[in-house]
Amino acid sequence: MVSADSKHLNTLINLCRKGYGKHQEELYLMFYNYAMSICLRYSKDREEAVEIVNDGFVKLFSHLDRYKEHTSFKAWLRRILINSSIDYYRRNEKHYHNVDISYAKHEHISEDAISKISEQEIIEQIQELPQSYRLVFNLFVIDGYNHREISKKLNIGVGTSKSNLAIARSKLKRRLLNMNQQSALGHG
Repeated sequence: MVSADSKHLNTLINLCRKGYGKHQEELYLMFYNYAMSICLRYSKDREEAVEIVNDGFVKLFSHLDRYKEHTSFKAWLRRILINSSIDYYRRNEKHYHNVDISYAKHEHISEDAISKISEQEIIEQIQELPQSYRLVFNLFVIDGYNHREISKKLNIGVGTSKSNLAIARSKLKRRLLNMNQQSALGHG
């Protein structure tokens, strides 16, 4: 059974394939918040996320003929946005290299401490990670890629992927622990 929403979406996609700008804008607005929620995780700030979203939609509209109606449009869009984030990273890679081994040691943070921190605060802390760590963290932890897949996507070694993930986790733990301590002291 095809829902009215999916029928409308399929009709809208077919109109977008014909290049109708009004319908492309409607599709863009329909999925903008979803797209931003993905790109914010991969970007250092909102401005960068908007740029990645726009790049992603340019790719989407230029490759809309590849979308198959029996598959999930959101999943297809998500893959495009993740790949656009990776492309953005590659174009700007020379600005992102920060290797900080001092964070490689593992620290313990309680589940109770994490439960007191909002989702938005966690996203903000992820955005604060250096780009190379943020990419690996998002691809592995949130989007479910394995280290072999990440190494191919980012053109890095599997060991580098694992190391970047360990450092990202350590940095996040330290930041979240600091946030929790600040909150407990009444400074947050």
